[in-house]
Amino acid sequence: MRIGIDLGGTKIEGIVIGNEGQELSRSRVPTPQGDYNATLHAVVTLIVHITTDAGAPDNTAVGIGIPGIISPRTGLIKNANSVCLIGNALDKDLESILKRPVKIANDADCFTVSEASDGAGKGATTVFGVILGTGVGGGIAFNNQLLSGPNAITGEWGHMPLPWPQTLDNGRDERPGPDCYCGLSGCIETFLSGPGLVHDYELSTNQSLTTHEIADRALNGDPECEATLSRYEHRLARGLSNVINLLDPEVIVLGGGISNIDRLYNNVPRIWEQWIFSDFSDTQLVKNKHGDSSGVRGAAWL
Repeated sequence: MRIGIDLGGTKIEGIVIGNEGQELSRSRVPTPQGDYNATLHAVVTLIVHITTDAGAPDNTAVGIGIPGIISPRTGLIKNANSVCLIGNALDKDLESILKRPVKIANDADCFTVSEASDGAGKGATTVFGVILGTGVGGGIAFNNQLLSGPNAITGEWGHMPLPWPQTLDNGRDERPGPDCYCGLSGCIETFLSGPGLVHDYELSTNQSLTTHEIADRALNGDPECEATLSRYEHRLARGLSNVINLLDPEVIVLGGGISNIDRLYNNVPRIWEQWIFSDFSDTQLVKNKHGDSSGVRGAAWL
């Protein structure tokens, strides 16, 4: 058996799978906000619960996907939008408590491995996996193998600047862009994350809606919500066109809460063609197969 944990910004999901990938137990709990020790406790409690539920041995290994990475140099978490994780040895802390092996990878990498192996990217040579949720992440799989570099940041397109910045019809300028927790401004994540979408709507209307409400109201003809989603699609197309120009992937798989907005899959590929350095684009933009459980499945396979 294998245990996978998806440690997200708003929820922690756990799963136990068998050797053939069959699901034996699953549960989720809210993520404690801004409290590292409470997060450790929540992860440990969840692991104990699903281990007991599945009848898994107490030494069953654990894979964890996080919104960040472990620095190869220091062994500490870095680049996490759940900032309470930064500077902590999460894997060692959990191994000390659980008395079992723990392996940690970026949540987008876990998602990508899952979707490339038996998900929406199955059979493709090069798959770019995208997380559009609390943050924006990415991972690259080639022949079902995760690509990783010496800095452990392969696929981190969320912290590239939004390309070809625009002056909008309402007079707002995308430059220099919102401040990012990484210390820079105008990162793709600040525009294309769930909070980025919500913030853009607030800037235009001085009102607040959730991402789900924006999508639902746009579907029902609300002009402000429609304009917000149109700006989002334009920005997503620009960001992904840079990925296509660099990697030329066969498939781009979207995950995270925003991946549930169905119109993206028709609209974005029509828009991105104007920035792709080719006379055509055959790259497919597809929705994940395993839903918001793809990350936790990939974590289990770690």
